[in-house]
Amino acid sequence: MSFREAFEETWRTVLTSRTLASTMLLAVVLYAFYYPAPYAHEATQSVPVLVVDQEDSGLTREVLRNLAATREVRIVASVADMPSATARMRAGEADGIILMSRGVTRSLLTGAPGGGVGVWVKAAYLLRASAIGEGVSAAIAGAAENRLGSAARALGLRTPVRVIQEPLFNTGAGYKDYIFPAVASVILQQTLLFGVATFVAGRRERGDPPMRRAAFLGAWAAMTLLGVFAAFFYFGFIFWLQDVPRGGNIPALLVTVPCFAAAVAALGLFLGGLFDRSERAMAVLVPTSVPLFFLTGSAWPLEQMPSWLAALAHLAPSTLAVHIFVPLNQMGAGLNDVAADAIALAAEALVYGALAAWLLTRSSRSARAA
Repeated sequence: MSFREAFEETWRTVLTSRTLASTMLLAVVLYAFYYPAPYAHEATQSVPVLVVDQEDSGLTREVLRNLAATREVRIVASVADMPSATARMRAGEADGIILMSRGVTRSLLTGAPGGGVGVWVKAAYLLRASAIGEGVSAAIAGAAENRLGSAARALGLRTPVRVIQEPLFNTGAGYKDYIFPAVASVILQQTLLFGVATFVAGRRERGDPPMRRAAFLGAWAAMTLLGVFAAFFYFGFIFWLQDVPRGGNIPALLVTVPCFAAAVAALGLFLGGLFDRSERAMAVLVPTSVPLFFLTGSAWPLEQMPSWLAALAHLAPSTLAVHIFVPLNQMGAGLNDVAADAIALAAEALVYGALAAWLLTRSSRSARAA
């Protein structure tokens, strides 16, 4: 079979096979809408909290008014003491408790110990805990500036320096804008990887003869082109439709996306050649999706992982892809900024391509030699 015939046959197989079409085409479209949907509101809002105001001063009442006006929290009730608040939180009435202790005004004004603000949250919900903390900090800062700023200056005291945070890339500080661009690379890898591995394992299951070199290159090229189309569907259309931060360095993407697609397709060809049934390929590869996401360094920095694990993570094209595509798409980076990872990704494509060619064409070479 020639290169062209293999290329066309691979595309024909993908389009006519229900399993391959649903994995490599339908799933790509489905995940583009399904995954961002739970994070449509971007940030945690209206987290229910209970308030225990022991001081009941003008400052604490203003803090609570400011807190009620924030989007992060919703005050369910004011409770007389901490035991009652704790019991109500355990009963599921709220996700957090805010304690305004006696002496908080004096502590804010003079820095003397003895008073403060305490926050108790259900740590099972990390984002909710963060939202409560942000809402309390903003409410206290506003009330302290309004009520204590002039008094402190009149007494010759220095008010704390105000820190203003402005997100540089994720300007809305939204969870979807942070997570979806990173997850997109894993989605693109896994849908293509599953499909290619299933395609090759299916050939072995049917007893098809080993590929000749031209047929292998034609199949590899067809799968790579499919991966390129899927990537630009995400980076060019879905990111715009989902309104995630995007810079869109198109020239750099035209260089790096084919390297990524070729590396994933080659890895899929190699792994698929190790399975004797298509179902087995899916059963083994599907559970790798979550570990591969954590190995990208998006949830926890690679620098904070054990060195051997960080090195192992770079064997997955998705890890390099996240460190390439997020800077190019969301952070305004240029090709020179991601050159090292792009070279590593191209090297992976060559290495995995060589391994796949060796595995899938070796019987064919032996037959010709005989």
